[in-house]
Amino acid sequence: MHRSLETSSYERLRARGLSLPAVPAPIGNFNHVTREGNLLFMSGQGPVTADGQLMTGKVGDTVSTEDAYQHALLVGLNLLSVLHDELGDLSRVTRVVKLLGMVNATPDFSEHPRVINGCSDLLVYVLGEAGRHSRSAVGVGSLPNNITVEIEAIVAIRD
Repeated sequence: MHRSLETSSYERLRARGLSLPAVPAPIGNFNHVTREGNLLFMSGQGPVTADGQLMTGKVGDTVSTEDAYQHALLVGLNLLSVLHDELGDLSRVTRVVKLLGMVNATPDFSEHPRVINGCSDLLVYVLGEAGRHSRSAVGVGSLPNNITVEIEAIVAIRD
């Protein structure tokens, strides 16, 4: 079922008191998005606040699961910002196909899916059924700049 997203995605963000932050500059020699046909391959985004602050630390040690969930939600906002910047309108998203969520975690931490739910929950809330996706959630020993969470995405779009 197709539903109009022209304003509803943005209205849903506003209803939760959220707005799309500016797209952060890449931290290396890469693009935020590479398009192949109607698929966008999105580089990993981290938890960067609107004022540029990085959320850092080790989940399971200095960062709680609940805080890391909020960091993953922030990553979801950054992914949506990159999509908006690339497409001009989130209504062009037909499906979030796949997420890969990486959690900077202690070796004994086991709640990676709960953390990445922060991003997944946001995408489904904002994009509706188009936000439902396949996903992997893994723990890693470190992430760039000691960020808590990094998430990349594959997104199908319409012209």
